[in-house]
Amino acid sequence: MTTTPEADHTDGHEHIHRFLLLGKKKLFFYHLALYNPQSGHDYQAVFTFTIKDNGELRDMYLKDLAQHENERVYYSLRCPHHFELPELRKGKTFKVHLERVVVDKAGKRTFQQMTTGETTVECKKEDVLSFRKLGDLPYPEYLTYLIFGEGDEIHLAHQLAARPNWDEAVTITPSKAIPPETLKKVPTLVIDAIQDAHGKLEESPLKKGQQYQGKIKGNGDTADFTVGRQGWWNHTSLNN
Repeated sequence: MTTTPEADHTDGHEHIHRFLLLGKKKLFFYHLALYNPQSGHDYQAVFTFTIKDNGELRDMYLKDLAQHENERVYYSLRCPHHFELPELRKGKTFKVHLERVVVDKAGKRTFQQMTTGETTVECKKEDVLSFRKLGDLPYPEYLTYLIFGEGDEIHLAHQLAARPNWDEAVTITPSKAIPPETLKKVPTLVIDAIQDAHGKLEESPLKKGQQYQGKIKGNGDTADFTVGRQGWWNHTSLNN
């Protein structure tokens, strides 16, 4: 197994993109962003991709996830070949490796390559669910996430507003179904019981197993949910 040092993730000039894998029933992909505009990674984006390998990568991911479900272990697709992220908005085919991202007690991440050969991934225009360049969004008053997913498997990604900040992805279980047409728009979910930190945090304000309520777009329908597995956390290299 190949182990990739964390420094590669912050090496902006190489433009080596990573996308988190979120979900079990339907996979969603979340771009790992960096605020530095010189990095080529200063975009918060959510995708659905088609992995062209007859399900082999998906099966490897799900089997490994089952073994590490209760650990600080995340999963990403690493793109070893250079391209500019906005190219995905026009549709693109690219190559990836599956990685296991292991976080130790000190919070240091190690990226462990799981696949040997490169896997082909297709991104169609309609696979780009949300795409925003960082740098022009002020801190919100209350804790704000992007919400996306399908059925009873819903994901939240902390909205990357002003810098410094923290990046987080977490899977939640809603108490009632959220309309698919709402989720496809990847709206914000505002938790007005918790004020935004207006800075970076070292641990999530959402605690696993606890229940919260959010409002779609801050003033729309309410969504009650229970917090499940954390799929990503970064308050360090994000802000460099």
